[in-house]
Amino acid sequence: MRIALIDANNFYVSCERLFRPELEGRPVVVLSNNDGCAVARSNEAKALGIQMGQPYFQWQELARKHQVVVLSSNYALYADLSNRFMEVLAQFSPVQEVYSIDESFLDLTGIAIDPLAMGRVLRERVRRWVGLPVCVGMGPSKTLAKLCNHFAKKRPEYDGVCDWESLSAVEQHRLLAETPVSALWGIGRRLGNRLEAMAVRTVAEFRAQDPGAIREHFGVTVARTQAELHGTSCLSLVEIQPPKQQIVSSRSFGRPVRSKASLREALTLYTTRAAEKLRREGQLAALVQVFVRTNPFRNQDPQYGRSVSIALRQATDDTGQLLAGALRGLDEIYREGFAYAKAGIMLSELRPRSLQCTDLFGSDRDRERREQLMGTLDAINRRYGKGTLGLDVAGLQSPRDWTMRRGNKSPSYTTCWAELPIVKA
Repeated sequence: MRIALIDANNFYVSCERLFRPELEGRPVVVLSNNDGCAVARSNEAKALGIQMGQPYFQWQELARKHQVVVLSSNYALYADLSNRFMEVLAQFSPVQEVYSIDESFLDLTGIAIDPLAMGRVLRERVRRWVGLPVCVGMGPSKTLAKLCNHFAKKRPEYDGVCDWESLSAVEQHRLLAETPVSALWGIGRRLGNRLEAMAVRTVAEFRAQDPGAIREHFGVTVARTQAELHGTSCLSLVEIQPPKQQIVSSRSFGRPVRSKASLREALTLYTTRAAEKLRREGQLAALVQVFVRTNPFRNQDPQYGRSVSIALRQATDDTGQLLAGALRGLDEIYREGFAYAKAGIMLSELRPRSLQCTDLFGSDRDRERREQLMGTLDAINRRYGKGTLGLDVAGLQSPRDWTMRRGNKSPSYTTCWAELPIVKA
């Protein structure tokens, strides 16, 4: 068996550089929602000491001194380029697992050409067709493919492609002996600390441990990770992602919200987005949970936070019915006199749409009309852009002082006609 893991380098930063090539070679950082923390860094920004997840205010002076380009997250752009990336990879194998927005496993068992040559073809194809730099790791198990991807990315001598079985036994041992056990996929810092307390500090030392002792102390999941390091494939590729158990839509506000009207607008927008996801996945929700909270880091302000679950009469994917439940929940938990920092909804008790039951209190004609309405709403928003049509209580035309801060957001180059790049002669 030969499994490949293809991972885009510094994905968010690479997406931004694709349309702004002048950013190549410059330190670039992409911030989280509300321009809070670093969620992606170019290699140049990493070299300056900017840490993943570090709040912006802590390194703002450093950014000014070294002329770091600081950008707000542009999730519409990243999601679209991720979809293109995954479509290109799907052409290389009928068995693909999309692991994250910028990572995908492929089953390359039985490929006719040299694996290193295949890895170079993969890199070149993605770079040429999508514009993203990627690294490729290959091995007889997912854990070894993930580890080789790490080597391909961190070690220049592999030029972005590393295949476990193409390495000599001496080189394999050297790499494992130089890699901390906490860096291993499936181990992480918490388990790594426990292993280090047992004098198991490197991946090579972990691999050499007695399998029975590992299973006894850490359980079957860690034992499988160890077996995968020996080339035994224990983790199969998930070709079809299982349906979500919950759908959450929430945001921190750009500034404190004190009015119930603004909270209603925000929850309407969040419910609309969650309902679109629900319909896209072919599911229905029977429970709507609403939550609000103040900022726990502002000790000088009165604090309040509460959530409530609203059971619906019947499982549905209708935005109007879900919103009615969400606003009913807001009525129950809202309290005046607080500066709210965040609100959101969670749809749960999900079930396949094929299991929809007949509503004894409604007519089939009404249900069909609502389904047609939701289908039309989704089609228009897909064609003309998210938020083109919505429910009137969303306040789509009013100023939203509560919206997320994204002062340095780049244009949505690939998903909005009005923001297409302009080439000047």
